[in-house]
Amino acid sequence: MKLAAGIRKHGFRKWYERELLRSHAHMALTFICMIGVLAAFEAASKYRGWVDQMIDVVAILVCGGTGLWALRRYLFLLMHAENAANQADCPSCGTYARFKLVQADSLDERARVCCRQCGHEWTIET
Repeated sequence: MKLAAGIRKHGFRKWYERELLRSHAHMALTFICMIGVLAAFEAASKYRGWVDQMIDVVAILVCGGTGLWALRRYLFLLMHAENAANQADCPSCGTYARFKLVQADSLDERARVCCRQCGHEWTIET
């Protein structure tokens, strides 16, 4: 979910939590794909017919490709959430993640926020 839409709908803390959960779900998928690749290699090591060997090769390729995609997605979501979280401290009073959304960029790369405690405004870039 985009930063501004997430702040508007759930608030920053819930958005951050959801982003971390989404990223860790991709990490779990990466782990499951790794197990699938290892199981397919084990099955391919036992000689059977060429059709069974081809099925094992396809399983290795599918699990490997899906695992690489999930790993990249995990790292992207994690770094995106951490980048936003590192900017969530109010520069004026130091309060963490207690702000309201003032303005969002049309591309949703920047969000202008205002501290609820002191009223200071700053920009969070994703």
